Amino acid sequence: MSTQIVILAAGMGTRLGRSLPKCLTELADGRTIMQQQMENIREAFGADVKITVVVGYKYEHIVEAFPTASFVYNEQYDQTNTSKSLMRALKATGSSGVVWMNGDVVFDPAALKRAAPFIASEQSFVSVNTSSVSDEEVKYTVDAEGFIDELSKQVKHGLGEAVGINYVSKADKQTLVRQLGRVDNQDYFERGIELGIEQNGLRFVPVDISDLYAVEVDFAEDLERANLFV
Repeated sequence: MSTQIVILAAGMGTRLGRSLPKCLTELADGRTIMQQQMENIREAFGADVKITVVVGYKYEHIVEAFPTASFVYNEQYDQTNTSKSLMRALKATGSSGVVWMNGDVVFDPAALKRAAPFIASEQSFVSVNTSSVSDEEVKYTVDAEGFIDELSKQVKHGLGEAVGINYVSKADKQTLVRQLGRVDNQDYFERGIELGIEQNGLRFVPVDISDLYAVEVDFAEDLERANLFV
């Protein structure tokens, strides 16, 4: 079975202040954020990779731009957060493990290549940057064995930041789906991971990509920073 990839792109992206979905924001090299994601994915996993995009806000523009992708519609895109978009996508992708990413991440394609051994061994993971720990970002801690323990914006004394590229193994997938269904509509998907760890013993490893670039574009200054790399 080919690798399953999910891109979460249902949100309105109001903080960036653009009229189109944030994933269609143009970068300095002329590509959109999602176009560079698609190219990075195919470079890492090959042309036959299965890509599913969760859409909502002005979805027709994304469908028109990427007609070869598969799409899942989050009709409550203006009332829910990434937890519910990811839940819909995981339900739509069968029983296999899934790599997923936020639709606003500009990243080095080497980040996916580094993750390949974990995907091959069916090890769930969260990609992290240990060189930066901002109060506004999702942070993490680990347990005594080095697996993710806490994962949220509220984490104190975080070891680094989650960068928005993750994997759930086929063995962990249904547990994560159940937890995503239980969390609040406004929760990020990280809350579902936290509950899976706490209540079901799921094990997510942090994959350090601090030496590579990965920028989540929320504000204009993030876009400026991302454009330094492309």
